[in-house]
Amino acid sequence: MGTPSPRAVLVLTVALVGLSAPRAACKQPNFIVILADDVGWGDLGTNWAETKETPNLDELAAAGTRFVDFHSAASTCSPSRASLLTGRLGARNGVTHNFAVTSVGGLPMNETTLSEVLQEAGYSTGAIGKWHLGHHGHHHPSFRGFDYYFGIPYSHDMGCTDTPGYNHPPCPPCLRHGMAARVARKDCYTEVALPLFENVTIVQQPVNLSSLAARYAEEAARFIRQASNSGRPFFLYLALAHMHVPLVPPLTPTSGRGIYGAALREMDALVGWIKRVTDSHGKGNTLLWFAGDNGPWAQKCELAGSPGPFVGAWQKQRGGSSAKQTTWEGGHRVPALAYWPGHIPANRTSHALLSTLDIFPTLVALAGAVLPPNRRFDGLDVSPVLFGQSDVGHKVLLHPNSGAAGKDGAIEALRLAQYKAFYTTGGAMACNGSVGPAEHHHPPLIFNLDRDSQEQKPLDVASREYQAVLPTISRAYAQALEDIATDNISVADYSRDPSAVPCCDAQHVACRCQAPGARAATPDCSMERTATWLLLDVHTVHGHPTQT
Repeated sequence: MGTPSPRAVLVLTVALVGLSAPRAACKQPNFIVILADDVGWGDLGTNWAETKETPNLDELAAAGTRFVDFHSAASTCSPSRASLLTGRLGARNGVTHNFAVTSVGGLPMNETTLSEVLQEAGYSTGAIGKWHLGHHGHHHPSFRGFDYYFGIPYSHDMGCTDTPGYNHPPCPPCLRHGMAARVARKDCYTEVALPLFENVTIVQQPVNLSSLAARYAEEAARFIRQASNSGRPFFLYLALAHMHVPLVPPLTPTSGRGIYGAALREMDALVGWIKRVTDSHGKGNTLLWFAGDNGPWAQKCELAGSPGPFVGAWQKQRGGSSAKQTTWEGGHRVPALAYWPGHIPANRTSHALLSTLDIFPTLVALAGAVLPPNRRFDGLDVSPVLFGQSDVGHKVLLHPNSGAAGKDGAIEALRLAQYKAFYTTGGAMACNGSVGPAEHHHPPLIFNLDRDSQEQKPLDVASREYQAVLPTISRAYAQALEDIATDNISVADYSRDPSAVPCCDAQHVACRCQAPGARAATPDCSMERTATWLLLDVHTVHGHPTQT
């Protein structure tokens, strides 16, 4: 008979895990939101021809709709995620910068999350992956509308592990009993190990990063299978560790992009796996929405992603980064795809100005639920754009500071049609260690993105074009600030206390422990098959094995 092809092995693996049972259609659709971390707009081949590591995401784009003018609500972790789950900017929901390992607070309790709305509407809700919206007390995802949670409470560089992977600069593994204490290293967490939670229980500390992708894939498949069998609609929020450092690729790098390319290929395989699992439970019942949380982390050098053409050339000429943390296009324009067979047109490219802010109101509308009262939303119901009935998104889109120059959460850039206005620039670190000078612009810098996607040369202040658009931009900016100031605004608690650090056994060095008999911490056959599948798919490009 000969040796079966890798793709045939993949199909067999799906059958072995028991994912072939179809699910009856229901009135309320299922939702899967996959959020990639620190991924660049140019990290998808469908966006940027130089990228060759994303065959599954490229196939997803061909089977659905690709959004090329899609933006994260902020350009760093916690504010971006808070905005996705509330439909509100950090200036409204209170989350303006990242929470720490020692943070007592989190996303304010008076903010209503997407999961809480959908849970009330009859959905089974699950969160798998990175949370980073508070882990102490009732800020934990199990108290924010999720029936099931499996993942890490913040970024996976915010705790030591025994599998530290690749970082820039590199960080050491966790200490073990009897090892001599090390000198503290900047940007490395050495005292407490990274915890892995299942619901409110730490099931492993430190996390084994080498198997984390396979665990996420297996838990996601388990949730989809159980929710489908229950007959209830489901919402799965899958927040990946990829492409945030440290990178822990499963294979020796084979492409020109080295470690980053190998990790990108693993992320692509994971997304492809989730799509196939979803299709096997009733193709056409589930909306799958993939997006990035912000742009690449430029100071990580070769371990950072590609912004594609959105390089922020004006800023780069002055030093510093124009990607993550900034309001340049490279910081917040992210890849985004939507797939829903029979509902979302295939092989379509949308140029509508959209945002992760739109996920909340769109899914609420599709579920037949209602938005929470007594607050304003920055997101729109963009279902007409999803369904190909329109290609009109935001008239105005606001971009907050996310750790660069200026006040955290302050609106420092504004998009109006093809025009982008900057009121503050600089303040973020580039690969070479430079930090652009903080500059305040009054009147603002204005770029025409239709002609200048690289943001290289702002319009001449004296030009007819600048003078024509400035009054409209100024009015939009003033109206936006007034709208925020008169809204029901929340305030996040950013206080810190060492007792808030997740630690399953303080008697052991770095809080080491593994819950005895915990399913999530004990490898099983299905997880081994998942890991094998991911490895196989990492080797496979459009059905053809690559050379390793």
